[in-house]
Amino acid sequence: MPERCPIGFDETLLSGYLDRELTQGETQRVRLHLEDCPSCRALLAELTRLREATRATPFRPPADDQWDERPRGAASFLARRAGWTLIVGWLGAITVFAVWQLARAPEDLWVKVAVFSLAAGPVLLFLSVLADRLRTLRTDRYRRVLK
Repeated sequence: MPERCPIGFDETLLSGYLDRELTQGETQRVRLHLEDCPSCRALLAELTRLREATRATPFRPPADDQWDERPRGAASFLARRAGWTLIVGWLGAITVFAVWQLARAPEDLWVKVAVFSLAAGPVLLFLSVLADRLRTLRTDRYRRVLK
């Protein structure tokens, strides 16, 4: 591994330079810096070798049956559906019980609001993601794509 740039040059620009993602001004700045900095030239050479090795490495995609996460049979489907139903039901029951206990507790109102807010935040985030997923489920063109 080459040593770090003694001038303090932003070495992240070298990756952008290698990928040709920089603006014309940034590209010119990198070229000028590379003329005077042997450590950055060595780093760029190492990044280039790594990029070439990565591109030359063969990738064998997994078989189609390894991608499929759907239940394989009716019993598996029913067990998964029942499991999720039980989990969601218990979470709902625990939430209702916790809210009921919090409402009956003798603490100050601000303590109740703080505890409720702490619990309600993640629940509201989850419900917003769930609502978005359910809304797009009918029109998702890629729903049946296996790979």
